[in-house]
Parts: sequence; structure tokens; C-alpha cells
Amino acid sequence: MSYDERALSFRCGDAALVGIASIPAQACTRGVLIVVGGPQYRIGSHRQFALLARHLAAHGIAAMRFDYRGMGDSDGEERDFEAIQDDIRAALDAFVEAVPSLTDVVLWGLCDGASAAAMYAPGDARVRGLVLLNPWVRTDDGVARTTLKHHYRDRLRSPEFWRKLARGQFDYAGSLSSMLKLVRTALAGRPPDQRATASLPERMRQGLHGFKGETLLVIGGADLTGREFCDVTGSTPAWKRLVATPRVTWRRLEEADHTFSRRAWRDQVAEWTREWVKALPGTP
Repeated sequence: MSYDERALSFRCGDAALVGIASIPAQACTRGVLIVVGGPQYRIGSHRQFALLARHLAAHGIAAMRFDYRGMGDSDGEERDFEAIQDDIRAALDAFVEAVPSLTDVVLWGLCDGASAAAMYAPGDARVRGLVLLNPWVRTDDGVARTTLKHHYRDRLRSPEFWRKLARGQFDYAGSLSSMLKLVRTALAGRPPDQRATASLPERMRQGLHGFKGETLLVIGGADLTGREFCDVTGSTPAWKRLVATPRVTWRRLEEADHTFSRRAWRDQVAEWTREWVKALPGTP
């Protein structure tokens, strides 16, 4: 299907934001709003966000990508992913205005863009679904546990590790020091001054629990962030119940890295997104 791309300028508070909408020639009722992780802008690593939007539009699904405040061509001070809720709402308003036929929207995000989307979704009835790639639930103790669990196991499976060991090029002291530091961090847990507030993984869980739509989780098997998310979701009964519901669909690319940098990985993610969005109840 043919489509047009339209540059959009819209306001969020006192700041002017910039977005690009890819709009199919035939009117559609469902769109995909791409929430960028930071520090990043609307094109995406390896042009992933631009190519995704065009792929969706060519298959009859309107898509929009935008720069939130402090990123890319948008005004304002730089901010982290937990402070872009107003930016997402402003972009969604602009998207619906640009494509009046839309009745619902899927939020699509990578890394902390996925986390921002998950925490935003329960508060906006227009959001029908979430597509979350390698969601960011990073804590110091969490990444330490994930590194201990996965990194060292992978090294033992690596032929290069054993070649270095045979050549006497392995840094025993440095590796032992690094591992012991990770063990201490993993066992320490959260600092006392942070224990009064919910952790990032718990805030993410609360957001997804409060969201009544459907969610597609896409994990890169070679990505530490994706592995940490899987470890978190498998660590407590509340998380296990949440991600095991029929409302949650899992997809995994075993060799893929954090940004799905190879063309085959990027194309697979785009196709999974298209299929899943089309399969949601209602006519896109």
C-alpha cells in the first residue's frame, strides 16, 4: 500500500516537539506510536524506527515516531525516561489529529522507551496494546546478578576464552576482582535511602498490571538488558503471574543484540509487530 510521510510540530508545555507520521493511503483505525529510548532520536539505531514506521504504513498501519523534549530536533531540557509521560501524551494527541480515522493506538518502545510506554499506558484509554523490546528494569544488584548468571557462563562456552587460557593471556587477578565486586553488589540489594520507594522493576510491574490491553514482549537473547528483564520476570510470583497471562505474548531472537542491529533481526521484529498489531481485536 502506498503511504505519505508528514512532518509534525506540536507542543508539550513550553517546548516545541517534532515528529514524523507515516500514513497509509487507505484510512486506518489503529496506529503505532514509537516511543524512543534515550539518549536517542526518532530515526533509531541503524534507522530501525524509520524503517519500522514505513514497513507498518506500507501494510496499512499508520505509525509515528517523535523526539521528546531535549532530544533530536525537539526543544527543552534533556530528561530521563520516567519524565516523558507528558511528551507521550502530546505526541499521541498530535498523531490522532494527523490521522483522524484512528480509534486506538499501540505504543512501541525499545529499552527505556519500552519502560516509559509501559508506565504510561494504564492512564490513556486510547492505548490498545504495547510492543516492548528489551525493556529496561536496570538496578545495580539486578545487573550484577544477571552478569554473574549469564556473562561468566557464556565465557566458559567461548572457544576464545579457552584459547586465551591456554596461551597464558587470561587475567586471573582482574577477573577475580571483577567477579567479587559483582557478588558484593548482587548481595547488597538496594541502598537504605532508596527502599522507601518502589524499585524500577516494581514500578514497571505495576504499570503492566494496571494496563488492560495486550502486550508483545520481544527479547534479544544476546542482550544483557533483555536477559535482566527475563530474570526479573521469573524471580517473583507476581511477575510470573503477570507475564503468563493470555494478554502477554513473548517473542525471542536468540542471537540478537540490544538494538537488533542486523537487517534480518530488524526485519523480523518489524514483521512480528505487523502481525501482532493486525491480530489485535478490531480492524486496524
